[in-house]
Amino acid sequence: MREDCIHFQTRSYDDGETARFCTLDLAPEAPWRCPAECSGYERLLMAGDFERGSLTRQPVPPVPDADPDAIAAVLDEAEDIVNAAAPAVLAELGAVRPPWWRRALRRRGPDDQPPGLSQR
Repeated sequence: MREDCIHFQTRSYDDGETARFCTLDLAPEAPWRCPAECSGYERLLMAGDFERGSLTRQPVPPVPDADPDAIAAVLDEAEDIVNAAAPAVLAELGAVRPPWWRRALRRRGPDDQPPGLSQR
């Protein structure tokens, strides 16, 4: 991956795994390499007086020996699985009950009034 591109991002997770990707989704062989003539490549420019912090990037995993078309096919299949699961997850999240305080504060009619409370 071209780490000097403004569209390059990396995320590290608690288990030590690091994800590297193009924010424009133009790198079909991510995290190993970008296309040779990427249409979205823009060099990241920084001022000369920029100070580097102590954080460093993890080394990029080695490029697998598989055919690039096979790698792209596996990644496309994984993306299809995630896209197929997304509507069910969103429907499940939409079915979540409102918080208890919202249910308790909803308007009640005079007949729904608990005993012992005024109707003011």
